[in-house]
Amino acid sequence: MKFVVLTSLLLVFAMVVPTRAADEKSPLEFKVDSIDGKPVDLQQYKGNVVLIVNVASQCGLTPQYKQLEEVYTKYKGQGLQVLGFPANEFGKQEPGTNEEIVKFCTGNYNVDFPMFSKIVVKGEGINPLYDYLTSDKSGFAGPISWNFEKFLVGRDGKVVKRFSPRVKPDAPEVIQAIEAEIAKK
Repeated sequence: MKFVVLTSLLLVFAMVVPTRAADEKSPLEFKVDSIDGKPVDLQQYKGNVVLIVNVASQCGLTPQYKQLEEVYTKYKGQGLQVLGFPANEFGKQEPGTNEEIVKFCTGNYNVDFPMFSKIVVKGEGINPLYDYLTSDKSGFAGPISWNFEKFLVGRDGKVVKRFSPRVKPDAPEVIQAIEAEIAKK
């Protein structure tokens, strides 16, 4: 009798408490503003492989813009999207306005991948996209450590890898992960 009651209670509890799978989201379920202030629904990137990167113009890692653009150019025809999110939380290394950021990125690195309005990626006022990316829900919890942290999102909209800022966009482990996700059609 105790087994039946316990089993019944577990079944009731399972129906009342949502499972992790039921409340999982995708980073592609968020809406953000493009760098020119237009609303963008990230759902438009579903079905693509997406590399989400917080970027900065006055950082020792800023030359990664060149590698990001090269990787984007090489793989965009196969379904890769690189999404750049300027942020100023680390050493105040992205002090410029959105207009200044565009001028810098296009003038110095010929950036053609989508760029978005400057956001907060850590701490007070964190953007909901980055709140999700750094939470347990993404599978890769932990605060952003510095500029140029990278999240790889598979074609199914789930985060599959996270790369530290010092791992360059064209590092073998990043390229292998991108190619593996591109191969999943």
